[in-house]
Amino acid sequence: MNMAMYKATTQFGLRIAALVLGMLLTASAFGQGLPADIDGGDTRRAKDLLAKAVAYYKEEGDVALAAISRQGRFTDGELYVYVIDTNGVMLASGGPSATLIGRDVSKTLGPELRTEFQQALERPASGDVHHATYRWQNWSSGRHEKKSVFYTRVDNKVFAVGYYIPRSSESEAENLLTRVVQAMGEKPEETIGKINNLSPEFRQDDLYAFVIDRDSERFIAHGYNRRLVGSDFNTIRSTDKQPIGERMLEMAETSDSGRLSYLWPNPTTNSNEQKITLFSVTEKYIVAVGYYQGWAELD
Repeated sequence: MNMAMYKATTQFGLRIAALVLGMLLTASAFGQGLPADIDGGDTRRAKDLLAKAVAYYKEEGDVALAAISRQGRFTDGELYVYVIDTNGVMLASGGPSATLIGRDVSKTLGPELRTEFQQALERPASGDVHHATYRWQNWSSGRHEKKSVFYTRVDNKVFAVGYYIPRSSESEAENLLTRVVQAMGEKPEETIGKINNLSPEFRQDDLYAFVIDRDSERFIAHGYNRRLVGSDFNTIRSTDKQPIGERMLEMAETSDSGRLSYLWPNPTTNSNEQKITLFSVTEKYIVAVGYYQGWAELD
């Protein structure tokens, strides 16, 4: 391996180490216990993969670490198991962090974070599975995205599986819509400006708001594609050419709130997905926030 390749590999390894440590540190800070199966199949896959690795380790002992580090048996698509001992040394990984096996990854942290990391590793080996959802940089996309991690301690080892969450929930969309409607009622011009300037106050992962002026039937705010501001909402069509603008305007004539389902690009996954947009009519405005349900194929 030449020097340039060695440096590149080392830098990549350090990024992975920071990711791994962040998962444990944040999980320690945000609590424990299994949540409801909010992420559907991904949650079940992560739990099952973690349980499979732990069961195999309990049966085979340290011999299991080599198997965990090989692609196949303890990987599931993009999910993989990694193991760190209570001294902070990476023992096994079925993913990119395999480059750090045998290294004390805690040394990549400053003194303060190193102390917090050690506290996370010192959780008792109770058999409990801990969980946290938090924001972390996805090295594949370069974006800070929500991530869900499950981990448990067995003997002097911490086993973990984590994955990124590409879609927000219906309740999260409802909460954002409520905040935008309230803000529009109190300070409409300021709120419109914040939405158009992509303020994080009104934007969250794949969730964003848009506002329609009912008199002009035009976009006056859009939290993702500012080029739509000023355009005729009546002419807006879904990815599969359905007249969603026309339909929402008709619905707003007879109801103060509603929902509409259609195909639309998800800004997080860059794929066309089924989207459900929730809207609320407040004075002269239609305020809307939509959430995505998953990938969809065009006919």
